[in-house]
Amino acid sequence: MSKRGASPPASGALIKRARSGSPSPNTQIAISSSNNEREQGLIRTIKRTSSLEAPIISLSGSHSSEIMSCRFDPTGQNIAACSADRSVSLWRTYSPNTNYGLVANLHKAPILDLQWSLTSQILYTVSADHTLSVTDLTTGQRARKLHAHRGIINSLDRTLAGGAGVELVVTGADDGTVRVWEGGDEGPKNPVSVYELGCPVTSVCWSADGASIYAGALDNEIHVIDFRKNEEVYTLMGHTDTPTSLSLSPNGHYLLSPSFSSQTIIHDVRPFSPSPNRIHRVLMGAPAGFESTLLRGAWSKDDDGRRVGVGGADRTVCIWEVESGKVLYKLPGHKGTVTAVDFHPKEPIILTGSKDATMLLGEIEPTISV
Repeated sequence: MSKRGASPPASGALIKRARSGSPSPNTQIAISSSNNEREQGLIRTIKRTSSLEAPIISLSGSHSSEIMSCRFDPTGQNIAACSADRSVSLWRTYSPNTNYGLVANLHKAPILDLQWSLTSQILYTVSADHTLSVTDLTTGQRARKLHAHRGIINSLDRTLAGGAGVELVVTGADDGTVRVWEGGDEGPKNPVSVYELGCPVTSVCWSADGASIYAGALDNEIHVIDFRKNEEVYTLMGHTDTPTSLSLSPNGHYLLSPSFSSQTIIHDVRPFSPSPNRIHRVLMGAPAGFESTLLRGAWSKDDDGRRVGVGGADRTVCIWEVESGKVLYKLPGHKGTVTAVDFHPKEPIILTGSKDATMLLGEIEPTISV
């Protein structure tokens, strides 16, 4: 039986010593603000779940105005963000988290949404100046500029069409139309197809097979358009106010749509849905506020879409478990409305952009597979 160790020092400072075989220092935080090394002994160990340099990383300094959208690239190595200051910033996800690019002269008005190309080093951006820009990221130069709509373009999405491998880009705008364009750095100036919706379109999204387009509009409905027939097939009801964004689950079965009513609905978009109204879950917890900001939600990708995240006007991000509808996280940190959310394609990392002109990268707990 071993003897008890030495008594605490006379100064009254209690020191918690790290165990032998304790984790490496990058998972430990000294909980003390004192400069005295003897008093910095209280250590809290954090279980790390990703390859980020720290559990929470702030990406700031590149934008002077609110961030409208931010997304990981398909590999998860890079981040792009667009802002009301008419610029696009490019960042590295992992250490060192450098802001390696700032593309400033793409548009003449706030850039409202962006998407990475699925096949090449290309970035698509849409703006309040009614244009769609295609930027070559290897050179940082704009490859194409399309005068796409007669109104403010709110949203875009891209998909690979059939076996041809052609990338198609869909845009939705305040002029009440949904238009499909051929992607890539070369292509025609005219749209592949145009669909008149009759009221401003706030969000667009492709189906998993690229055969249908989902379009959220000011009439509080999500219109499902058959791309091949160029006609509306059905509408998804349930919202009492305008849907702000659309995001398809990784398996292509469900559609996430936050709205101005602070209600987030997940619709079942499988061909045969067990529910007549196609509403899979109704989620509450992310207030939309009174600013009429188009809040962009996202699905987690590392666990095949078991969680969804939406930012709110309460300056937090709400993450729900889809199956139970429970709030798993309410993440603070921003000083303004959280406008955009994205999940890392391979790790449990969440990216958020805000009206405070900063982004936060944070790791969350991985989903336990049953």
